[in-house]
Amino acid sequence: MLLLALGFQLTACSEQAPQTEERAARPSPPAVVTTTVPGGARLTIRYSRPSAKDRKVFGGLVPYGQVWRTGANEATTFAVDKPVLVQGQPLPAGQYALFTIPAEKEWTIIFNNTASQWGAYEYQAAQDTLRVPARPVVVPESREQFTISADSTGQVTLAWEKTQVTFAVK
Repeated sequence: MLLLALGFQLTACSEQAPQTEERAARPSPPAVVTTTVPGGARLTIRYSRPSAKDRKVFGGLVPYGQVWRTGANEATTFAVDKPVLVQGQPLPAGQYALFTIPAEKEWTIIFNNTASQWGAYEYQAAQDTLRVPARPVVVPESREQFTISADSTGQVTLAWEKTQVTFAVK
């Protein structure tokens, strides 16, 4: 009986999220972006930063036309403490998984109700709260590590390799 209980406890522990030290030691380390956007909403994005490592990223490592976790490891989370407009569309206050569907000419930015999930393996479109379009642009300087930035004007930028995608949060 004790072995059974011990086995259950070990299984339960192994399914918990990795500790902060373990996350920091991953090849794709964690990052957090926080800002206050116009209208006073506090925006927080938590994600992991994979590296290109001489690989073709968009249209290669990250296929076009498929849902991407928008980072590495756990799904990227996007949280706002007040309702906001994303690309002019309403998004209620809350925490969401931030997914994207990259394409050559237009990306789909997705805010999904299931914030805590590993990657996009169990992604369900029925749980989407909002989908908005955004245009990718080619930039001259290549970025080795995936980066998300957000500024006080409400511009959120996803950048990796020579691709940059920006969407507005107000």
